[in-house]
Amino acid sequence: MTLPQAANMRLMGEADGPGLRSGAARREPIITVRGLTVGFGGQTVLDGLDLDVYRGEILGIVGGSGTGKSVLMRSILGLNRKSSGRVAVNGQDLDDADHSERQRIERSWGVLFQNGALFSSLTVKQNIQVPMREHMRMSEGLMDDLARLKIEMVGLQADAADKFPSELSGGMVKRASLARALALDPAIVFLDEPTSGLDPIGAGQFDELIARLRATLGLTVFMVTHDLDSLLTVCDRVAVLFAGKVLTEGPLRHVLGFDHPWIKAYFHGARGRAALE
Repeated sequence: MTLPQAANMRLMGEADGPGLRSGAARREPIITVRGLTVGFGGQTVLDGLDLDVYRGEILGIVGGSGTGKSVLMRSILGLNRKSSGRVAVNGQDLDDADHSERQRIERSWGVLFQNGALFSSLTVKQNIQVPMREHMRMSEGLMDDLARLKIEMVGLQADAADKFPSELSGGMVKRASLARALALDPAIVFLDEPTSGLDPIGAGQFDELIARLRATLGLTVFMVTHDLDSLLTVCDRVAVLFAGKVLTEGPLRHVLGFDHPWIKAYFHGARGRAALE
């Protein structure tokens, strides 16, 4: 089966709107990016990029190496300095937000970085509690209960709570990092290459976990990925980065039909077809 055929089978009967598999048919932007320009050392990576992320959707961000996928995510989060443009979350321009507004916005999102970024000297439970200690005032007992709840939520065994990152498998690190991203019950979750380094079974299970959490918690998911299976199975919409801009975006079947050499090479090449045959 080719990728276009598989995509059409999955999307058959769906309208061209985000979040429909979770029952959310609204197209309400929760993140708005306009004219975003970011560069490093005189090289422009993002060049006047525009993008909307809709509430309740799983948006997949794809592109070739060096096209700025992770740079875009980090720039939305405010971790990269931009040259121009604006980013708004729930209508609030981040540049205009005062300290308290910025804290409120940051509490509304969770982040899973590519390598997990767990603190090696802390246990899984303690890693999950880091955002709680930073943003909330609660007893140790309540933090312990919440950490255990997040551990269970991402499918880890209870005994993972007292393990250090070095004692975890790659898949367990991903799940522990996701548990930390969910620590403050965010509305938005940012995932940077969440299935990288996982075997096909582990990657599929992680995709299923993301879909289940979105359906259960009503999350909006911003997923940087190169995994064709993730794009096919869990993403409501795909945005392709090329030459510093969004080349095209929309449901996967729309992207598959876009006439551009990179699109053809990525989605219709031998490895793209082999992923779904």
